[in-house]
Amino acid sequence: LGGGGAMGESAYSFSLTTFSPSGKLVQIEHALNAVNQGHTSLGIKALDGVVIATEKKLPTTLVDGSTVQKTSLITEQCGLVYSGMGPDSRVLARKARKAAQAYWQLYHEPIPVAQLVREVATVMQEFTQSGGVRPFGVSLLVAGYDRGGPQLYQVDPSGTYFAWKASAIGKNMNNAKDFLEKRYNEEMELEDAIHTALLTLKEGFEGALDEHNVELGVVGRDRAFRVLTPAEVADYLQEVDM
Repeated sequence: LGGGGAMGESAYSFSLTTFSPSGKLVQIEHALNAVNQGHTSLGIKALDGVVIATEKKLPTTLVDGSTVQKTSLITEQCGLVYSGMGPDSRVLARKARKAAQAYWQLYHEPIPVAQLVREVATVMQEFTQSGGVRPFGVSLLVAGYDRGGPQLYQVDPSGTYFAWKASAIGKNMNNAKDFLEKRYNEEMELEDAIHTALLTLKEGFEGALDEHNVELGVVGRDRAFRVLTPAEVADYLQEVDM
């Protein structure tokens, strides 16, 4: 009947909705492994804004890089970046936009970032408690600026979410978090945060960082989230190298 140790756990690894004897939902752990296979992404909250950054490595030089975007605009003042399975993130981005639009139609004001994150996390949690579905193989970093000031949240496949001062997800997240712990400062302004984000990505990056293999999204006091152009990213990279 299930055996002991690893054999006992593996007997439950194909069922999403059945707890293993040790109290784990093994499929959620597998979903986190999918996230940890993804390219590194990170976010830093500054005094006057938030930056999210990600590696954007193309599988082959034959892919048109201008059609690949890992950072999604959700509302005018909020965007997200993912690590893990790209198609899963598209589904969540679409659901987030619908939730934001429904809020706007009801209240005629932008949805607060925390509430938007809760809506997305609820969808992710529902996919851990239903038959015939699988968890989302993606973690998200959500950056926004609302009446509460700059906000940075991380959402994981289990539906767990927390507000962070700085965080990293994906393949190199442990090294990136160590680097951020050393460099982060609560008095940091957005320009410094952008430099720190690039330095952190650089730390674990195979090869040379350039404007084509890194993507940056920022939101400042103007409450307008935007993805920086390759030319802007190149300028910041130059400043970091000086």
